[in-house]
Amino acid sequence: MIPLRDDIPAQRAPIVTSTLIALNLAIFLMCAVMREGDLEIFLFKYGFIPAKIFEPELVARFYHRQFGLIVAEQYSLGESILPMFTCMFLHGGWLHVIGNMWILWIFGDNVEDCLGHVGFLLFYLACGLASSIVHFVSGPASPVVTVGASGAIAGVMGAYMLLYPHARVLTLVWIFFIIDFWPLPAIVFLFYWFGFSHC
Repeated sequence: MIPLRDDIPAQRAPIVTSTLIALNLAIFLMCAVMREGDLEIFLFKYGFIPAKIFEPELVARFYHRQFGLIVAEQYSLGESILPMFTCMFLHGGWLHVIGNMWILWIFGDNVEDCLGHVGFLLFYLACGLASSIVHFVSGPASPVVTVGASGAIAGVMGAYMLLYPHARVLTLVWIFFIIDFWPLPAIVFLFYWFGFSHC
């Protein structure tokens, strides 16, 4: 299922939503033209690696073994914590970034309408940070880099579901060779997205 639009028109320009989308796409395009070695170093620096916080030696061994990278064995508090924010502006591929940004475009404007520009930005960043914290708690010794705005997007969609429970989303649905457009209740689509994106 692919959402096309909802039936709640925005009352003001979604400045923050548009800026977040532009920023995510710009960073993704910048990463797309990097050489492979430079990209690995960039993701290592700005992606979130839980083990950097308490087990940096494990991180150094893992990246040397897996990628041949020589990385530090100690990190400042900023180097360990800042990626909990910066990781939400990085994506692992075209489908990843386009899917996240399309969902943000459809649902973010209405949540921004309700919370205001500053409130929406703070809410978005808080949801992304909460996602990083949950990821850390679930695997504090993981040396694998984590990227993506999915946590922040999930927060936006959760807010949309609470604020507009009766909204409908025009959705492209295909079953084998049958393609149709269904105006689904937003709550149905949101539960589908949560289930599909986390399975």
